[in-house]
Amino acid sequence: MLKKINCLTIDDNGCSYNSHEIIKEYPVSVYINGRYATSAMITPDMLDSFAIGHLFTEKIIGNYEEIQSIRVYENEINIHTKNPYPILFSGKTITSGCGGVSTFLDTKKLPQIESNLILKPEEIINGLNTVLDSELYQKTRGNHTVGMFSKDENLCISEDIGRHNALDKIIGYGLKKEIDFSSTFVVSSGRISSEMVYKCAVSGVPVVVSKGATTDTAKNIAQSCKMTLIGRVRGKKMNIYTGKKRINVI
Repeated sequence: MLKKINCLTIDDNGCSYNSHEIIKEYPVSVYINGRYATSAMITPDMLDSFAIGHLFTEKIIGNYEEIQSIRVYENEINIHTKNPYPILFSGKTITSGCGGVSTFLDTKKLPQIESNLILKPEEIINGLNTVLDSELYQKTRGNHTVGMFSKDENLCISEDIGRHNALDKIIGYGLKKEIDFSSTFVVSSGRISSEMVYKCAVSGVPVVVSKGATTDTAKNIAQSCKMTLIGRVRGKKMNIYTGKKRINVI
């Protein structure tokens, strides 16, 4: 995952030659039932979870049981499903900075989230602190970290050069482990875009949290599907944009 490179460093003491570790971008092609579907530039861990989560959030599969087999080779992920699904991908490469096309969604057709989850502000802050306590980030400052939590447990932490990829990984992990998404909340080190909110909405995640900002489309999607959206969590401060009923501030 890491590669050491040389560089010229300029600081208060002048110039010096140094080396430090950077994250590798790893090209992976995804095949479904023998047909090419898409490619991704990704951090090379949890590749099976990434593929499962991505297929689920793109609505190629409806659940994990629809996958008959999944095999990860050096630069390929081969998935066979129990039914011959059409390939709905455009064939484009998923880069480390882009997601899907949820900006153009009809908000009236979004799923409605049903959940009894109620969180305290300190539970949200603890989740963010766990996500930010990343050894890989401390070394490289070049990755996004996404975590999935219940009220009582850290369920999964994923890291990737792309926050969408990291989210697909934890959703895929959750599908494999049969996690009830309606009782979880997702925390991201990066900003919350419309694609991030949409992926969580498809999965039924009721609360999405970020250290960073959100976008207007992300907020509109969250409001339409009755999701709690929280951003700009810094110290003990946070902005609750939608779904404030799930946060116990008393």
